[in-house]
Amino acid sequence: MRVPTSVYPQTTPASVEVNNLVNFAAHIPVISQQNQASAHDFFASNVNVTPPPASDHFVPSERVTLSVPKTKVVDPYTQAFIDFIYENPTTYHAAEYFAEELTKAGFTYISERVSWKNKLTKGGKYFTTRNGSSLVAFVIGANYTGGNGAGMIGCHIDALTAKVKPISKKPVVEGYTQLGAAPYAGAMSMTWWDRDLGLGGRVVVKDENSGIIQTKLIHLPYPVARIPTLAPHFGAAANGPFNPETNTTPIIALEPNDPAENELRPDEVGAPLAGRHNIRLLRVIAKELGVPVKSLLNFDLELFDTQKGTVGGLEQDFLFCPRIDDKICAFAAVNGLLNSCEEYAVTGNSINVVALFDDEEIGSLLRQGAHGGLLEGSLTRVVDALGNGATMQQTYANSFLVSADVIHAVNPNFMNAYMQYHMPRLNVGVTVSCDPNGHMTTDAESLAFLEEVARRTNNTLQYFQIRNDSRSGGTIGPMLSSSMGCRSIDMGIPQLAMHSIRACTGSRDVALGIKLFQGFYEEWEDVDYYVRSGEKM
Repeated sequence: MRVPTSVYPQTTPASVEVNNLVNFAAHIPVISQQNQASAHDFFASNVNVTPPPASDHFVPSERVTLSVPKTKVVDPYTQAFIDFIYENPTTYHAAEYFAEELTKAGFTYISERVSWKNKLTKGGKYFTTRNGSSLVAFVIGANYTGGNGAGMIGCHIDALTAKVKPISKKPVVEGYTQLGAAPYAGAMSMTWWDRDLGLGGRVVVKDENSGIIQTKLIHLPYPVARIPTLAPHFGAAANGPFNPETNTTPIIALEPNDPAENELRPDEVGAPLAGRHNIRLLRVIAKELGVPVKSLLNFDLELFDTQKGTVGGLEQDFLFCPRIDDKICAFAAVNGLLNSCEEYAVTGNSINVVALFDDEEIGSLLRQGAHGGLLEGSLTRVVDALGNGATMQQTYANSFLVSADVIHAVNPNFMNAYMQYHMPRLNVGVTVSCDPNGHMTTDAESLAFLEEVARRTNNTLQYFQIRNDSRSGGTIGPMLSSSMGCRSIDMGIPQLAMHSIRACTGSRDVALGIKLFQGFYEEWEDVDYYVRSGEKM
């Protein structure tokens, strides 16, 4: 979604409005110094003090109202991101959302199944998808020549979640209906307990009349599940350790009073999923999709936090939101491409690309992950169609990749976990991620490249590297840059509480990410010209 550039007005601290406070001091006698010896002496010497008048009805206290800062306007990009996360809770929904936004901006969808030879033109804008959960979009400059490179930003759009098991039906436990679910990456940790969990994903359905098989997305519009904690009153049992198979099973209902509700109805007999999943769950899914239960062939469903994101803090400095990692960088990258695509399509000499992948949180080894070749395959097909015999090796040598994934903001309660001078702050700028052991792709040349882009576009960069006594996380950067042999840098928007069910970043960080990524798409070609001019033969 393209949103006008935001303006951040100056703000004043929140005011406190106190109206019609009762002057209780008028009813309280002043204790003189000579009467401070004891309470007995005081009251003995003040026997004629008249007490406050009694009331024969309840008198409520006067309320103190805190006013919301009226000069602080939520950045439109921030609000758009909040809405995007709330309305698109799963990877499948996110991929479809971005496809819709690209289509609105004039991008043409091209299926991987068809030939691209006669479908691509210079000055064109295109995108393709895979598995409904990964996407590559690109703009071909009108002046593109074979062998010229690509300016790429790669992100992931999967997030920690709990996935419904292939057979999710569970035995009834003391009247509770439960759902078999498994953690994806590090989900179902303690931050997932006692949360209102929704259910959504994709469902494969078959039309009973035509026999056509298709995929539909589902997002139940209310909380469905909860993983309840054990009250601390139970002692040791409430403190763990907890078994992830037996102690984290979500509850989704109470058993019905009429046992017949759990029986198959005549029109449900022979349903492919009957017996594998609770029939009442299947009925809810079928009703939401507007199909019979017998039409449900299979599904990829997951649980997620239903609470909507919001800005917070005394001055609305924070963004509290689920699934920030790494949808925030994906959102910023797509908007950066959209904001720059019209001009680049007319004046560009190369290819601008955004790639959004699934499965990063579990290693990227599936076909919809960064190891699946979707990005490399898409570029190869562009070069084959328009490159006049140029090689991919030449194309990659002239390319530059930004691997964009969230990074750790400094946590004031755990300063000892950070290295001095490597403490990214919120609402300052995108952070460059460094690692000496190859977990990040940043090196001196790629860093100098991006710093030049930042200077040209008035962006502030921050820097992070993990301490020597800790291990760095990983990104899609190393696998993509090694596959293509292109220059690369790792960077991302800083956030607190990474991999919690609900995290925190700055309320201006979405816009700051878009500003930098848009600047990259607009400036990388020119920066590369000067880099190439200085290279030794």
